[in-house]
Amino acid sequence: MNDQSAQDLPEHLRLYVVGDIHGRLDLFDQRCTAIAQDLDRHPMAEVRLVLLGDYIDRGLDSAGIIERLASLKTPAPPICLRGNHETMLQSFLSDPDTMDQWRHFGGLETLASYGVDIQEVIVGQGYPEAQHALSRLMPPHHLLFLADLQNCFELGPYYFCHAGVRPGLPLAQQQADDLLWIREPFLSSDADHGRIIIHGHTPVNEPEFHANRINLDTGAYDSNRLTCLVLERGRCEILA
Repeated sequence: MNDQSAQDLPEHLRLYVVGDIHGRLDLFDQRCTAIAQDLDRHPMAEVRLVLLGDYIDRGLDSAGIIERLASLKTPAPPICLRGNHETMLQSFLSDPDTMDQWRHFGGLETLASYGVDIQEVIVGQGYPEAQHALSRLMPPHHLLFLADLQNCFELGPYYFCHAGVRPGLPLAQQQADDLLWIREPFLSSDADHGRIIIHGHTPVNEPEFHANRINLDTGAYDSNRLTCLVLERGRCEILA
């Protein structure tokens, strides 16, 4: 798919944009291989990898994907955005009672990936003990990675965030809660946001291309399909 707005990107720059990973290190490895092969076929002077958040939960290797990203073992320098699931993990490290919510959103799989015993947590007990164990088992560079995540990134005609934006509010005034959690009224809005919003957060069967937004969350943890969009001058397409 070609998009004229991609013409507004800087010359000699390519972006690879990856949707919600949710603990599927195996699928991320496949996308990294595809990116490396694309770079071999079509070299580019400057390349960046943009990741739209939700690296953890639901899939079985949240710790592995955080290790990969925190160690910068990617085929291009990454720009890592924060998702609502990373926010829930950080909240749990501050307040164990937030596990009441997080365990219904895939938090159990993340705890297990770090070696935390989740038998009590499954039945709604032992939250402080699980919090202490996770704090002890998470490497310091994983915590730094989470602390350094960005809520948004913009370049040329594009604005990247995890969930979307509040229609009618200038991009410079967007609130973190919306960038991480919003669905409606964003998804049904045909408003011109000033830039094309590239986001994840809401799973769809196929990547969605609208005049004002592109949704790249194809439900990788369940569908086995992790989507990567390639953006450069004259090129806007899903990487095969």
